[in-house]
Amino acid sequence: MKHTISVLLQNKPGVLSRVTGLFSGRGFNIESLCVAETLDPKISCLTVVSRGEDSIIEQITKQLNKLIDVIKVTEINDKDYVEREMVLLRVKAEAHTRAEVLRVVDIFRGKVVDVSAKSYAIELTGSASKIQAVIDILRPIGIKEIIRTGIIAMSRATKTK
Repeated sequence: MKHTISVLLQNKPGVLSRVTGLFSGRGFNIESLCVAETLDPKISCLTVVSRGEDSIIEQITKQLNKLIDVIKVTEINDKDYVEREMVLLRVKAEAHTRAEVLRVVDIFRGKVVDVSAKSYAIELTGSASKIQAVIDILRPIGIKEIIRTGIIAMSRATKTK
């Protein structure tokens, strides 16, 4: 099962290494990892996506909570949440495919961020499934390069009446 875990932690050297070590030490691959400062530059938010048994992820979560530099651990999958990822794609853009590539970019609300004589660089944000749909559509045209940021996620605000 896929697990998305959000970790607030002290923005200090070595903290990220200790957090990721908990996953590798238990034989779990990190599918996606994204980390950046929060409003407070002394604190970072780390979003980790991994697959594994619920019981093992629960153990990892408990171990994360024991680390001194970890402030808060939240498994996002337990809540209603918003998830986004960004991708940069370099796609072949020959004379006969340019219009088709631009149509796909427009349909998925992407942006062309760089143009050359033979390719477009495209920026796209959305859910992982949206990103995969664009990749699947553009693959036959010719994708030269893909760079993905990894998933970031945030719990939705509680709705009160």
